[in-house]
Amino acid sequence: MSGRIRQIWRSMPVRLALLLVLLFSTVSLLSLLASYAVTKNSFETAIRADLEQDMAGFRAAPNFRAVALLVEAESRETDPSRVILSYITQGGQIYGNGAIARDDEGYHIVSLAKGRSEYDGDYLSLTTRLYGGQLTVARSLAQIEALRTVFLNILLISLLPTVLIALSGGLYLARRSKRHVEVIGGTLDDLTNGDLSARVSLGPRWADDLVRIGNKVNQMAGAQEAQTQMLRQVSSDIAHDLKTPIQRVAVHLDDLARTVPAASEEGALLGKAQEEVTGIASVFQSLLQIASVESGSPKAHFKSVDLNLLCQTMTEVYDPAAAANDQRLICKLPRDTVQVMGDKNLLGQVLANLIENAMRHTPKGSKIEVSLEKSAGRATLEVADNGPGIPQGERENVLRRLYRLDASRHTPGNGLGLSLVQGVVKLHGGTVTLMDNGPGLRVRIDI
Repeated sequence: MSGRIRQIWRSMPVRLALLLVLLFSTVSLLSLLASYAVTKNSFETAIRADLEQDMAGFRAAPNFRAVALLVEAESRETDPSRVILSYITQGGQIYGNGAIARDDEGYHIVSLAKGRSEYDGDYLSLTTRLYGGQLTVARSLAQIEALRTVFLNILLISLLPTVLIALSGGLYLARRSKRHVEVIGGTLDDLTNGDLSARVSLGPRWADDLVRIGNKVNQMAGAQEAQTQMLRQVSSDIAHDLKTPIQRVAVHLDDLARTVPAASEEGALLGKAQEEVTGIASVFQSLLQIASVESGSPKAHFKSVDLNLLCQTMTEVYDPAAAANDQRLICKLPRDTVQVMGDKNLLGQVLANLIENAMRHTPKGSKIEVSLEKSAGRATLEVADNGPGIPQGERENVLRRLYRLDASRHTPGNGLGLSLVQGVVKLHGGTVTLMDNGPGLRVRIDI
Protein backbone atom coordinates (compact mmCIF):
# COMPACT_ATOMS: atom_id res chain seq x y z
CA MET A 1 0.00 0.00 0.00
CA SER A 2 2.79 2.41 0.89
CA GLY A 3 4.49 1.63 -2.42
CA ARG A 4 1.34 2.56 -4.37
CA ILE A 5 0.98 5.82 -2.41
CA ARG A 6 4.64 6.65 -3.04
CA GLN A 7 4.15 5.91 -6.73
CA ILE A 8 1.12 8.23 -6.89
CA TRP A 9 2.97 11.03 -5.12
CA ARG A 10 5.80 10.69 -7.63
CA SER A 11 3.46 10.83 -10.62
CA MET A 12 3.53 13.76 -13.02
CA PRO A 13 -0.03 15.08 -12.33
CA VAL A 14 0.65 15.32 -8.59
CA ARG A 15 3.99 17.01 -9.22
CA LEU A 16 2.36 19.51 -11.57
CA ALA A 17 -0.38 20.14 -9.01
CA LEU A 18 2.24 20.73 -6.31
CA LEU A 19 4.15 23.07 -8.61
CA LEU A 20 0.99 25.04 -9.40
CA VAL A 21 0.10 25.20 -5.71
CA LEU A 22 3.60 26.44 -4.92
CA LEU A 23 3.44 29.10 -7.64
CA PHE A 24 -0.07 30.21 -6.63
CA SER A 25 0.88 30.29 -2.96
CA THR A 26 3.99 32.33 -3.69
CA VAL A 27 2.10 34.84 -5.83
CA SER A 28 -0.74 35.07 -3.30
CA LEU A 29 1.68 35.51 -0.42
CA LEU A 30 3.62 38.25 -2.19
CA SER A 31 0.38 40.01 -3.18
CA LEU A 32 -0.99 39.86 0.35
CA LEU A 33 2.32 41.05 1.82
CA ALA A 34 2.36 44.00 -0.58
CA SER A 35 -1.27 44.80 0.20
CA TYR A 36 -0.58 44.54 3.93
CA ALA A 37 2.45 46.83 3.67
CA VAL A 38 0.51 49.43 1.67
CA THR A 39 -2.50 49.28 4.00
CA LYS A 40 -0.33 49.42 7.11
CA ASN A 41 1.54 52.42 5.77
CA SER A 42 -1.77 54.10 4.97
CA PHE A 43 -3.04 53.46 8.50
CA GLU A 44 0.17 54.81 10.06
CA THR A 45 -0.03 57.92 7.86
CA ALA A 46 -3.62 58.49 8.97
CA ILE A 47 -2.65 58.08 12.63
CA ARG A 48 0.23 60.54 12.26
CA ALA A 49 -2.12 63.00 10.62
CA ASP A 50 -4.53 62.65 13.55
CA LEU A 51 -1.66 63.22 15.99
CA GLU A 52 -0.61 66.35 14.13
CA GLN A 53 -4.18 67.58 14.21
CA ASP A 54 -4.40 66.90 17.95
CA MET A 55 -1.16 68.79 18.54
CA ALA A 56 -2.43 71.73 16.47
CA GLY A 57 -5.52 71.95 18.68
CA PHE A 58 -3.51 72.04 21.86
CA ARG A 59 -1.08 74.62 20.48
CA ALA A 60 -4.03 76.97 19.99
CA ALA A 61 -4.42 77.26 23.79
CA PRO A 62 -3.19 80.68 25.12
CA ASN A 63 -1.19 79.42 28.14
CA PHE A 64 -0.10 76.33 30.01
CA ARG A 65 -3.16 76.44 32.32
CA ALA A 66 -5.47 76.36 29.33
CA VAL A 67 -3.49 73.43 27.91
CA ALA A 68 -3.77 71.56 31.22
CA LEU A 69 -7.52 72.15 31.46
CA LEU A 70 -8.00 71.09 27.84
CA VAL A 71 -5.96 67.89 28.38
CA GLU A 72 -7.94 67.07 31.51
CA ALA A 73 -11.26 67.68 29.77
CA GLU A 74 -10.43 65.51 26.76
CA SER A 75 -8.89 62.78 28.93
CA ARG A 76 -12.20 62.31 30.72
CA GLU A 77 -13.95 61.80 27.37
CA THR A 78 -11.22 59.65 25.76
CA ASP A 79 -10.71 55.90 26.05
CA PRO A 80 -7.06 55.40 27.12
CA SER A 81 -6.91 52.14 25.18
CA ARG A 82 -7.36 54.29 22.07
CA VAL A 83 -5.74 57.67 22.85
CA ILE A 84 -3.31 58.65 25.62
CA LEU A 85 -3.00 62.33 26.62
CA SER A 86 -0.24 63.52 28.94
CA TYR A 87 0.87 67.07 29.86
CA ILE A 88 3.68 67.62 32.35
CA THR A 89 3.95 71.29 33.45
CA GLN A 90 7.16 73.10 34.17
CA GLY A 91 6.52 72.52 37.87
CA GLY A 92 6.27 68.73 37.36
CA GLN A 93 2.50 68.38 37.71
CA ILE A 94 0.96 65.74 35.37
CA TYR A 95 -2.39 66.11 33.62
CA GLY A 96 -4.18 63.58 31.39
CA ASN A 97 -4.95 59.86 31.48
CA GLY A 98 -1.42 58.48 31.31
CA ALA A 99 2.25 59.15 31.61
CA ILE A 100 5.26 57.84 29.72
CA ALA A 101 7.86 56.13 31.90
CA ARG A 102 11.20 54.63 30.95
CA ASP A 103 13.24 51.81 32.50
CA ASP A 104 15.85 49.27 31.37
CA GLU A 105 13.31 47.52 29.17
CA GLY A 106 12.26 50.67 27.29
CA TYR A 107 9.30 53.06 27.34
CA HIS A 108 5.99 52.26 29.03
CA ILE A 109 2.66 54.09 29.27
CA VAL A 110 1.37 54.11 32.82
CA SER A 111 -2.17 54.92 33.87
CA LEU A 112 -2.68 57.92 36.17
CA ALA A 113 -5.45 56.15 38.01
CA LYS A 114 -4.96 54.77 41.51
CA GLY A 115 -3.70 51.37 40.34
CA ARG A 116 -0.94 52.92 38.19
CA SER A 117 -1.16 49.91 35.84
CA GLU A 118 0.47 49.82 32.44
CA TYR A 119 -1.48 50.01 29.21
CA ASP A 120 -1.11 46.98 26.94
CA GLY A 121 -0.54 47.24 23.24
CA ASP A 122 1.52 49.40 20.94
CA TYR A 123 1.05 53.14 20.52
CA LEU A 124 2.31 55.73 18.09
CA SER A 125 3.16 58.93 20.01
CA LEU A 126 4.04 62.54 19.31
CA THR A 127 5.74 64.76 21.92
CA THR A 128 6.39 68.49 21.93
CA ARG A 129 7.43 71.29 24.32
CA LEU A 130 4.54 73.68 25.04
CA TYR A 131 4.61 76.65 27.49
CA GLY A 132 7.56 75.20 29.41
CA GLY A 133 5.91 71.80 29.79
CA GLN A 134 5.90 68.54 27.80
CA LEU A 135 2.81 67.48 25.86
CA THR A 136 2.48 63.89 24.64
CA VAL A 137 -0.32 62.45 22.51
CA ALA A 138 -0.28 58.71 21.72
CA ARG A 139 -2.73 56.81 19.55
CA SER A 140 -3.16 53.05 19.72
CA LEU A 141 -1.94 50.82 16.89
CA ALA A 142 -4.65 48.24 17.60
CA GLN A 143 -6.14 48.81 14.17
CA ILE A 144 -2.87 47.78 12.55
CA GLU A 145 -2.68 44.72 14.83
CA ALA A 146 -6.22 43.81 13.80
CA LEU A 147 -5.24 44.40 10.19
CA ARG A 148 -2.45 41.82 10.54
CA THR A 149 -4.95 39.28 11.90
CA VAL A 150 -7.35 40.02 9.06
CA PHE A 151 -4.66 39.49 6.45
CA LEU A 152 -3.57 36.24 8.09
CA ASN A 153 -7.17 35.00 7.99
CA ILE A 154 -7.45 36.04 4.35
CA LEU A 155 -4.22 34.20 3.60
CA LEU A 156 -5.47 31.00 5.25
CA ILE A 157 -8.97 31.23 3.79
CA SER A 158 -7.66 31.83 0.27
CA LEU A 159 -4.75 29.39 0.26
CA LEU A 160 -6.00 26.35 2.16
CA PRO A 161 -9.02 25.61 -0.07
CA THR A 162 -6.88 26.21 -3.15
CA VAL A 163 -4.18 23.83 -1.91
CA LEU A 164 -6.70 21.14 -0.98
CA ILE A 165 -8.61 21.44 -4.27
CA ALA A 166 -5.43 21.42 -6.35
CA LEU A 167 -3.96 18.44 -4.52
CA SER A 168 -7.26 16.54 -4.70
CA GLY A 169 -7.45 17.21 -8.43
CA GLY A 170 -3.82 16.17 -8.84
CA LEU A 171 -4.39 12.93 -6.92
CA TYR A 172 -7.51 12.17 -8.97
CA LEU A 173 -5.69 12.76 -12.24
CA ALA A 174 -2.69 10.77 -10.97
CA ARG A 175 -4.84 7.77 -10.08
CA ARG A 176 -6.66 7.92 -13.39
CA SER A 177 -3.46 8.24 -15.40
CA LYS A 178 -1.90 5.50 -13.26
CA ARG A 179 -4.68 3.13 -14.29
CA HIS A 180 -4.14 4.02 -17.93
CA VAL A 181 -0.37 3.56 -17.60
CA GLU A 182 -0.96 0.17 -15.94
CA VAL A 183 -3.10 -0.86 -18.92
CA ILE A 184 -0.26 0.04 -21.28
CA GLY A 185 2.28 -1.65 -19.00
CA GLY A 186 0.16 -4.81 -18.79
CA THR A 187 -0.05 -4.94 -22.59
CA LEU A 188 3.72 -4.55 -22.88
CA ASP A 189 4.18 -7.35 -20.32
CA ASP A 190 1.90 -9.62 -22.34
CA LEU A 191 3.83 -8.80 -25.52
CA THR A 192 7.11 -9.48 -23.73
CA ASN A 193 5.79 -12.84 -22.51
CA GLY A 194 4.95 -13.84 -26.09
CA ASP A 195 1.27 -12.89 -26.38
CA LEU A 196 1.54 -10.96 -29.64
CA SER A 197 -2.24 -10.59 -29.87
CA ALA A 198 -2.29 -8.28 -26.82
CA ARG A 199 -3.46 -4.73 -27.54
CA VAL A 200 -4.02 -1.59 -25.48
CA SER A 201 -7.75 -1.02 -24.90
CA LEU A 202 -8.15 2.73 -25.34
CA GLY A 203 -11.04 4.51 -23.63
CA PRO A 204 -12.89 7.76 -24.36
CA ARG A 205 -11.55 9.43 -21.19
CA TRP A 206 -7.89 8.85 -21.99
CA ALA A 207 -5.55 11.82 -22.29
CA ASP A 208 -4.33 12.64 -25.79
CA ASP A 209 -0.69 11.85 -25.01
CA LEU A 210 -1.58 8.42 -23.55
CA VAL A 211 -3.84 7.75 -26.55
CA ARG A 212 -0.90 8.43 -28.87
CA ILE A 213 1.35 6.14 -26.83
CA GLY A 214 -1.31 3.41 -26.80
CA ASN A 215 -1.77 3.66 -30.55
CA LYS A 216 1.99 3.41 -31.09
CA VAL A 217 2.13 0.32 -28.85
CA ASN A 218 -0.73 -1.27 -30.80
CA GLN A 219 0.95 -0.36 -34.08
CA MET A 220 4.22 -1.92 -32.91
CA ALA A 221 2.41 -5.04 -31.64
CA GLY A 222 0.56 -5.44 -34.94
CA ALA A 223 3.75 -5.18 -36.94
CA GLN A 224 5.55 -7.61 -34.64
CA GLU A 225 2.68 -10.10 -34.81
CA ALA A 226 2.57 -9.87 -38.60
CA GLN A 227 6.32 -10.43 -38.90
CA THR A 228 6.22 -13.35 -36.47
CA GLN A 229 3.31 -14.93 -38.31
CA MET A 230 5.18 -14.50 -41.56
CA LEU A 231 8.29 -16.19 -40.13
CA ARG A 232 6.21 -19.02 -38.72
CA GLN A 233 4.43 -19.43 -42.02
CA VAL A 234 7.73 -19.48 -43.88
CA SER A 235 9.17 -22.14 -41.56
CA SER A 236 5.96 -24.17 -41.82
CA ASP A 237 5.96 -23.91 -45.61
CA ILE A 238 9.61 -24.98 -45.78
CA ALA A 239 8.95 -27.91 -43.46
CA HIS A 240 5.86 -28.92 -45.42
CA ASP A 241 7.58 -28.61 -48.81
CA LEU A 242 10.64 -30.58 -47.72
CA LYS A 243 8.76 -33.27 -45.84
CA THR A 244 7.72 -35.16 -48.97
CA PRO A 245 11.20 -35.16 -50.67
CA ILE A 246 12.79 -36.30 -47.40
CA GLN A 247 10.28 -39.13 -47.13
CA ARG A 248 11.10 -40.11 -50.70
CA VAL A 249 14.80 -40.14 -49.85
CA ALA A 250 14.01 -42.36 -46.88
CA VAL A 251 12.06 -44.75 -49.12
CA HIS A 252 14.93 -44.88 -51.64
CA LEU A 253 17.42 -45.59 -48.85
CA ASP A 254 15.21 -48.39 -47.55
CA ASP A 255 15.07 -49.88 -51.05
CA LEU A 256 18.85 -49.60 -51.34
CA ALA A 257 19.31 -51.21 -47.91
CA ARG A 258 17.64 -54.38 -49.20
CA THR A 259 20.35 -54.80 -51.84
CA VAL A 260 23.38 -53.89 -49.71
CA PRO A 261 24.59 -56.28 -46.98
CA ALA A 262 24.24 -54.65 -43.58
CA ALA A 263 27.63 -56.03 -42.43
CA SER A 264 29.52 -54.39 -45.28
CA GLU A 265 31.14 -50.95 -45.15
CA GLU A 266 28.55 -49.66 -47.60
CA GLY A 267 25.80 -51.05 -45.38
CA ALA A 268 27.18 -49.22 -42.32
CA LEU A 269 27.30 -45.93 -44.21
CA LEU A 270 23.79 -46.54 -45.50
CA GLY A 271 22.56 -47.13 -41.94
CA LYS A 272 24.05 -43.81 -40.80
CA ALA A 273 22.42 -42.04 -43.73
CA GLN A 274 19.06 -43.57 -42.77
CA GLU A 275 19.47 -42.34 -39.18
CA GLU A 276 20.27 -38.82 -40.36
CA VAL A 277 17.27 -38.75 -42.71
CA THR A 278 15.04 -40.02 -39.89
CA GLY A 279 16.31 -37.21 -37.66
CA ILE A 280 15.68 -34.61 -40.36
CA ALA A 281 12.15 -35.92 -40.88
CA SER A 282 11.58 -35.77 -37.13
CA VAL A 283 12.64 -32.09 -37.04
CA PHE A 284 10.27 -31.15 -39.85
CA GLN A 285 7.46 -33.14 -38.27
CA SER A 286 8.01 -31.31 -34.97
CA LEU A 287 8.04 -27.94 -36.74
CA LEU A 288 4.75 -28.75 -38.43
CA GLN A 289 3.25 -29.90 -35.15
CA ILE A 290 4.35 -26.69 -33.39
CA ALA A 291 2.89 -24.60 -36.22
CA SER A 292 -0.41 -26.47 -35.91
CA VAL A 293 -0.48 -25.91 -32.14
CA GLU A 294 0.37 -22.21 -32.41
CA SER A 295 -2.39 -21.67 -34.96
CA GLY A 296 -4.91 -22.78 -32.33
CA SER A 297 -6.69 -25.26 -34.61
CA PRO A 298 -6.66 -28.14 -32.05
CA LYS A 299 -8.89 -26.08 -29.75
CA ALA A 300 -11.89 -27.08 -31.83
CA HIS A 301 -11.47 -30.68 -30.59
CA PHE A 302 -10.97 -29.97 -26.87
CA LYS A 303 -12.62 -32.45 -24.51
CA SER A 304 -12.41 -33.25 -20.82
CA VAL A 305 -9.08 -34.95 -20.10
CA ASP A 306 -8.41 -37.04 -16.98
CA LEU A 307 -4.88 -35.94 -16.00
CA ASN A 308 -4.61 -38.63 -13.32
CA LEU A 309 -5.12 -41.36 -15.90
CA LEU A 310 -2.88 -39.61 -18.43
CA CYS A 311 0.02 -39.28 -15.94
CA GLN A 312 -0.35 -42.91 -14.84
CA THR A 313 -0.45 -44.16 -18.45
CA MET A 314 2.61 -42.19 -19.57
CA THR A 315 4.56 -43.28 -16.47
CA GLU A 316 3.77 -46.94 -17.17
CA VAL A 317 4.81 -46.52 -20.81
CA TYR A 318 8.23 -45.10 -19.94
CA ASP A 319 8.88 -47.12 -16.79
CA PRO A 320 10.56 -50.04 -18.62
CA ALA A 321 12.90 -47.69 -20.50
CA ALA A 322 13.77 -45.89 -17.26
CA ALA A 323 14.45 -49.20 -15.49
CA ALA A 324 16.68 -50.30 -18.40
CA ASN A 325 18.64 -47.08 -17.97
CA ASP A 326 18.91 -47.67 -14.19
CA GLN A 327 16.59 -44.69 -13.46
CA ARG A 328 13.59 -44.53 -11.15
CA LEU A 329 10.35 -43.13 -12.56
CA ILE A 330 7.88 -42.18 -9.80
CA CYS A 331 4.31 -40.96 -10.19
CA LYS A 332 2.51 -39.08 -7.40
CA LEU A 333 -1.19 -38.47 -7.97
CA PRO A 334 -3.88 -36.89 -5.75
CA ARG A 335 -6.85 -38.88 -4.51
CA ASP A 336 -9.34 -36.70 -6.35
CA THR A 337 -9.51 -36.80 -10.12
CA VAL A 338 -8.02 -33.76 -11.85
CA GLN A 339 -9.67 -32.94 -15.16
CA VAL A 340 -9.04 -30.15 -17.67
CA MET A 341 -10.46 -29.22 -21.06
CA GLY A 342 -7.90 -29.98 -23.72
CA ASP A 343 -6.46 -32.30 -26.32
CA LYS A 344 -5.49 -35.64 -24.79
CA ASN A 345 -2.89 -36.48 -27.44
CA LEU A 346 -1.15 -33.09 -27.17
CA LEU A 347 -1.07 -33.23 -23.37
CA GLY A 348 0.32 -36.75 -23.63
CA GLN A 349 2.99 -35.42 -26.00
CA VAL A 350 3.89 -32.81 -23.36
CA LEU A 351 4.39 -35.48 -20.71
CA ALA A 352 6.33 -37.67 -23.12
CA ASN A 353 8.70 -34.85 -24.06
CA LEU A 354 9.34 -33.89 -20.44
CA ILE A 355 9.95 -37.48 -19.34
CA GLU A 356 12.22 -38.19 -22.33
CA ASN A 357 14.21 -35.00 -21.64
CA ALA A 358 14.65 -36.00 -18.01
CA MET A 359 15.75 -39.52 -18.98
CA ARG A 360 18.09 -38.22 -21.69
CA HIS A 361 19.86 -35.57 -19.62
CA THR A 362 20.22 -37.31 -16.24
CA PRO A 363 22.80 -39.99 -15.43
CA LYS A 364 22.11 -43.53 -14.32
CA GLY A 365 20.70 -43.87 -10.83
CA SER A 366 18.71 -40.64 -11.15
CA LYS A 367 15.16 -40.21 -9.89
CA ILE A 368 12.45 -38.75 -12.13
CA GLU A 369 9.21 -37.76 -10.46
CA VAL A 370 5.89 -36.95 -12.13
CA SER A 371 3.43 -35.25 -9.75
CA LEU A 372 -0.04 -33.77 -10.10
CA GLU A 373 -2.16 -31.62 -7.82
CA LYS A 374 -5.10 -29.24 -7.98
CA SER A 375 -5.55 -26.01 -6.03
CA ALA A 376 -7.62 -22.86 -6.52
CA GLY A 377 -9.24 -24.30 -9.63
CA ARG A 378 -5.90 -24.84 -11.43
CA ALA A 379 -4.15 -28.09 -12.25
CA THR A 380 -0.41 -28.18 -11.54
CA LEU A 381 1.68 -30.81 -13.29
CA GLU A 382 5.38 -31.18 -12.46
CA VAL A 383 8.20 -33.33 -13.83
CA ALA A 384 11.31 -33.13 -11.63
CA ASP A 385 14.70 -34.84 -11.70
CA ASN A 386 17.92 -34.72 -9.68
CA GLY A 387 20.26 -34.37 -12.64
CA PRO A 388 22.55 -31.45 -13.58
CA GLY A 389 19.62 -29.10 -14.26
CA ILE A 390 19.65 -25.97 -16.43
CA PRO A 391 21.51 -22.76 -15.47
CA GLN A 392 19.32 -19.83 -14.47
CA GLY A 393 20.39 -17.72 -17.44
CA GLU A 394 19.54 -20.46 -19.96
CA ARG A 395 16.02 -21.38 -18.81
CA GLU A 396 14.31 -18.89 -21.10
CA ASN A 397 16.53 -19.81 -24.05
CA VAL A 398 15.78 -23.54 -23.96
CA LEU A 399 12.12 -22.78 -24.69
CA ARG A 400 13.12 -21.34 -28.06
CA ARG A 401 13.01 -23.44 -31.20
CA LEU A 402 16.13 -25.46 -32.10
CA TYR A 403 18.06 -24.08 -29.10
CA ARG A 404 20.33 -26.56 -27.34
CA LEU A 405 22.75 -26.17 -24.47
CA ASP A 406 26.41 -26.77 -25.25
CA ALA A 407 26.48 -29.68 -22.81
CA SER A 408 23.55 -31.34 -24.63
CA ARG A 409 24.82 -31.19 -28.18
CA HIS A 410 26.34 -34.68 -27.99
CA THR A 411 22.99 -36.19 -26.94
CA PRO A 412 20.12 -37.08 -29.32
CA GLY A 413 17.46 -34.43 -29.92
CA ASN A 414 16.60 -31.48 -32.09
CA GLY A 415 15.92 -28.67 -29.59
CA LEU A 416 12.18 -28.62 -30.31
CA GLY A 417 10.83 -30.65 -27.40
CA LEU A 418 10.43 -27.81 -24.89
CA SER A 419 9.22 -25.46 -27.63
CA LEU A 420 6.41 -27.91 -28.35
CA VAL A 421 5.69 -28.19 -24.62
CA GLN A 422 5.36 -24.44 -24.29
CA GLY A 423 3.18 -24.19 -27.41
CA VAL A 424 0.78 -26.88 -26.19
CA VAL A 425 0.55 -25.43 -22.69
CA LYS A 426 -0.14 -21.91 -24.03
CA LEU A 427 -2.80 -23.41 -26.30
CA HIS A 428 -4.47 -24.75 -23.12
CA GLY A 429 -4.23 -21.36 -21.42
CA GLY A 430 -1.44 -22.42 -19.09
CA THR A 431 2.13 -21.45 -18.24
CA VAL A 432 5.45 -23.30 -18.20
CA THR A 433 7.99 -22.51 -15.46
CA LEU A 434 11.51 -23.96 -15.22
CA MET A 435 12.76 -24.08 -11.62
CA ASP A 436 15.74 -25.34 -9.68
CA ASN A 437 15.09 -28.68 -7.97
CA GLY A 438 18.24 -28.48 -5.86
CA PRO A 439 19.82 -30.35 -7.59
CA GLY A 440 18.18 -30.94 -10.93
CA LEU A 441 15.38 -29.37 -12.91
CA ARG A 442 11.71 -28.99 -12.03
CA VAL A 443 9.33 -28.20 -14.88
CA ARG A 444 6.03 -26.83 -13.59
CA ILE A 445 2.93 -26.55 -15.76
CA ASP A 446 -0.11 -24.64 -14.50
CA ILE A 447 -3.34 -25.05 -16.44
